[in-house]
Amino acid sequence: MISRYIARRLVLLFPVLFGITLLVFAAVRFAPGDPIKLKMGEYYQDEAALAMQRLYNLDQPVPIQYGLWLSQIIRGNFGRSIFTDEPVLQMILNTAPTTLYLAVGSMLVAILISIPLGIFAATHKDTWLDNGSRVLATLGISLPVFWTGLLLIIAFAVIFPIFPPGGTVKEYGWKAIVLPSLALGAGLAALLTRITRSSMVEVLGEDYVRTAKAKGLSNNTVYYRHALRNALIPLITIIGFQFGTILGGAVLTETIFNLPGLGRLLVDSVLRRDYPVIQGGVLLIALIFVISNLVVDVLYVFVDPRISYDQDRA
Repeated sequence: MISRYIARRLVLLFPVLFGITLLVFAAVRFAPGDPIKLKMGEYYQDEAALAMQRLYNLDQPVPIQYGLWLSQIIRGNFGRSIFTDEPVLQMILNTAPTTLYLAVGSMLVAILISIPLGIFAATHKDTWLDNGSRVLATLGISLPVFWTGLLLIIAFAVIFPIFPPGGTVKEYGWKAIVLPSLALGAGLAALLTRITRSSMVEVLGEDYVRTAKAKGLSNNTVYYRHALRNALIPLITIIGFQFGTILGGAVLTETIFNLPGLGRLLVDSVLRRDYPVIQGGVLLIALIFVISNLVVDVLYVFVDPRISYDQDRA
């Protein structure tokens, strides 16, 4: 049953997150740099630094620091920023929506472009239309995000001032997400186009597709009702994986378009060695990544009824 499978995966979520907390905490603590020295700068004094270390439990052995932080996380307390002294959870909640808007927007752009273009290329295999779509896909993968973002700003914010060149959702509404989503979604659309084409080409060569054509079904019925459904399985896998990747890799896009998202917050925190913010932000991204993979696994059943998570059938 799907419900039993989801329950098992949710139970397994806890040891996975525990392992992530351990890895993140160790990586942050053993990285070079002292957050107290970075915060105090030229006003550094030994006595004041010692007091701040006690305030943030940095004077304790590393295993005890980890235990204290883990106990806070379990209670829903992510601690306070060493650099700004703000609650970490509040900082994450203030920035995470922007990154989520960007991730969802770029994913929609990629899906709306890649699936029709991939199907079109597969149904016109080895023609100049197919070759042209593959050239565009290669070009989209090759162009870096910052270059695509700058071109979009010049075209649609300077020459044709349709969208703002940067800013927050509060300032400009949905328009603030359009150009960043196009910049981040272009490369993903190119990747998904190639995967869609390859999967559709393979499915269109199956016997049941030829049988459907022999029965006199229209091309649209064969392509979209029979072939596409089976071709979506590898595509769903990549989409679920890439959604988590976008959450952690949107920092360049957020920087170019001046979006105060979670990616920029994490980069600033790494430069400051702000341990609580880094740990809390990475933990949130990991949680969303794991949940997105769970959603992908469940979607397999709806796309292909032959897949079953019932242990009795295994």
